[in-house]
Amino acid sequence: MLDLTEIVRNTERVRAALLRRGEQDPPLDRIVELDTERRRLIAGADTDRATRNTVSKRIGDEKRKPSPEEIAEMRQTNDRIKAAEQSLDSIQQEIHGLLMPLPNLPLADVPDGHDESGNVVVRTYGEKTGIPGGQAHWDLAPALGILDMEAGASISGARFYVMKGKGARLSRALASWMLDTHSNEFGYTEIEPPLLVRGETMTGSGNLPKFKDNLYRDDESDLWLVPTAEVALNGLHQGKIIEADTLPLKYVAQTPCFRKEHTAAGRDVRGIKRVHQFEKVEMFRYVEPEGSEEALEEMLEQARTLCERLGLAHRVLKLCAGDIGFQSAKTFDIEVWAPGSGEWLEVSSISTCVEFQARRNNTRYRPAHGEQVRMPHTLNGSGLAIPRVWIAVIENGQQPDGSVVIPEVLRPYTGFDRIDPPIKA
Repeated sequence: MLDLTEIVRNTERVRAALLRRGEQDPPLDRIVELDTERRRLIAGADTDRATRNTVSKRIGDEKRKPSPEEIAEMRQTNDRIKAAEQSLDSIQQEIHGLLMPLPNLPLADVPDGHDESGNVVVRTYGEKTGIPGGQAHWDLAPALGILDMEAGASISGARFYVMKGKGARLSRALASWMLDTHSNEFGYTEIEPPLLVRGETMTGSGNLPKFKDNLYRDDESDLWLVPTAEVALNGLHQGKIIEADTLPLKYVAQTPCFRKEHTAAGRDVRGIKRVHQFEKVEMFRYVEPEGSEEALEEMLEQARTLCERLGLAHRVLKLCAGDIGFQSAKTFDIEVWAPGSGEWLEVSSISTCVEFQARRNNTRYRPAHGEQVRMPHTLNGSGLAIPRVWIAVIENGQQPDGSVVIPEVLRPYTGFDRIDPPIKA
């Protein structure tokens, strides 16, 4: 959630930043108007309370009963205070309702642009590989007997899939290897969070109310299936104060992710690139504001390191203002090359949300013992999204004989070094 004080003090700066994001007519003038009235009501109520306290103290000091005139005055004062409090409650609710749909402000170094065409490739690593005439995963994997799209559709409908045999083991190996690397080498604490969360938790992360139509919800319990582990990790400290000498906090989790994917309509949805349920390993950090930029670069390098160790050519994109996520202030994407599909596949988005999420779910921290609380910055990033990495691994590893060679770092987790085609009878 945006800072109300910042909107009031720097209205035009905030308006210009939102315009960069494509927000054509944000209700900033109405918010400022309501805040002015809010301040007037608070001042009036404070004056009336001071008057009431003064009269009460005078009567107490004089050890007497209040006069009829004083009783009437106190009754009127109490009525004004009550009316002001009711009006304040209504105004604060309206301000809150206007602030919640507004996205985060892009940082100054985020490129201009209205959509993905404005994203900037800032780094590229490795050489594109692949055998001549290599197959895309939607042909290669079924032929190897490790992916069954028809079974997924039969069980659940379009854009679901079933991984089988060594395909399932490869997926599990990727997740285990990523979790071990993040925990043992990069210093993250592994979390196994709930997959169903309350609406308040979904709101705190920035997914509600804006993305309600793209989320799965259980009507009876009013619980929501997480679209990413970020939602649950962001909720670990909601409504709480993180005590001094605790930050930074670094969490990692592997969860299924559930998304309706309405935004994929009309796009290439062959194979398992855009599906309703997929596994992802998620990094999440709470940091002091002064360490936010360094943490972003470190998370980006950690996600990129995983791609490098898998032997995957990859590139880093700096997203433009019109393409960063709702809660993000700056985002880098990592894309890996999939030679069979002939395209770059996004496997990670690394974002800083500054204090946007912390303000939404009232997460605070104490910089030092006895100091006033502040709001931490939150950062999140895929480390990595498993189906697309799975695609890149098998498409880059395919051999002329139809087999797939497994990256060396995964072999202790898979228990095999290649996937061979089924032997024909």
